[in-house]
Amino acid sequence: MSGAPFNGPSGPGGRASAGAAVRSLSCPGCGAAVELRGLGWTQTVACGSCARVLDARDPNLAVLHEFSRALTTEPAIPLGSRGQWRGAPYEVIGFQVRRIMVEQVPYSWREYLLFNPYLGFRYLTEYDGHWNDVVTVHDVPVSSSSGGKPAVTSEGRTYQHFQTAQPRTVFVLGEFPWEIRGDDQVESRDYVDPPYMLSSEADGTEITWSRGEYTDPAEIWRAFKLAGSPPPVRGVFANQPNPAAGRSASRWRLCGTLLLVLFVLGIARLVTARNDRVDLGSYAFTPGQQVMTAFTTPPFDLKGSRANVQVALRSDLQNSWMYVNYALVNEATGQVFDFGREVSAYAGRDSDGAWSEGSPRDKAKIGGVPAGRYFLRVEPEGPAEGGRPVNYSLRLQRDVPSFLYFFLGMLALLVPPAVAALGAASFETKRWAESDHAPVSASDEDDDE
Repeated sequence: MSGAPFNGPSGPGGRASAGAAVRSLSCPGCGAAVELRGLGWTQTVACGSCARVLDARDPNLAVLHEFSRALTTEPAIPLGSRGQWRGAPYEVIGFQVRRIMVEQVPYSWREYLLFNPYLGFRYLTEYDGHWNDVVTVHDVPVSSSSGGKPAVTSEGRTYQHFQTAQPRTVFVLGEFPWEIRGDDQVESRDYVDPPYMLSSEADGTEITWSRGEYTDPAEIWRAFKLAGSPPPVRGVFANQPNPAAGRSASRWRLCGTLLLVLFVLGIARLVTARNDRVDLGSYAFTPGQQVMTAFTTPPFDLKGSRANVQVALRSDLQNSWMYVNYALVNEATGQVFDFGREVSAYAGRDSDGAWSEGSPRDKAKIGGVPAGRYFLRVEPEGPAEGGRPVNYSLRLQRDVPSFLYFFLGMLALLVPPAVAALGAASFETKRWAESDHAPVSASDEDDDE
């Protein structure tokens, strides 16, 4: 089990009466002033001076619990802070630090209780700079499953189980509409569907459900007019939205559109290509003969605008090779396009069975050849000794469509969405590494053996 903390609040929500005012009392332990803002809804209040938890329902403010002063934590949002939050004015009246132990390692997070006399309570929670706006859910979610994990469904959303833990409160300030005791421990279950988290707390007598929404801390700082900057964010939180997921989806949509455009261009190129063919004849060549092997073909016309030219060779070459030097010559201008190709074909049988290598056929292509009347100069070469006669034919094609560039373009278009998808997958791996369903690596499996 890993250490992402429970993020739901403890205790009930509710609706308070209108027209409430602040009531001041004195702590029976240290005499410090204790203010009550939640009035009739407040059950416990924690003295900010001596860390005693007092029973607000008792006229004498009986002491319920006393936290260690060594655990004192200064809230990032001071008690009494007021701000416009989710379209209504709220005041911060309570603060608590909660903790779970995971493999003997403590993980703590902070909860802020907000109060509005007309709307009741809601919560802001923070862990490692990640904030959530939390409200109580009164409908009981329905159990289900999703992605091979336990899940619950609520208000049309399905939440995957993330973590089960046993949190306890280690420090409090201010007042709360439930009774807080430091030794109380509940079982919490967190389910996520980013940016939302659905959480339950069970204390053996009842189960309370709450829903958190991942929130930009800058929004909280503006709402409550807090000085400075929010605490820096560390790591990936359970219901933190995946920033790469949106980029991945948008890039895949754009990629699909561009691939369709590329496909249409490819079809247009295939349809409009001239693909003219000229048979240049059949020839024979015997390697090793001390005679001039070069020859020229009959002249032919290349029509249209500047385009590619492809020379195709077919031979009966067997267990040998030949190299052919080509020179495409423009009769009128003398412009020469030189190129050459090696052709080889071998076959046999060994202990692994039959094998073959190479091909007796070949195609050589050059681009940017202008229209005009041309002839092709051909000079074949072969092994100096032991070569058998080779029969071959030549055919020239003009303006041959090639899909290599379209294929390279397709690969280039796939790169951005693939990178975004890998980023999204990496983010999800980090998220679930902090859950009860962390991916098992090969090293983990080796450690278990």
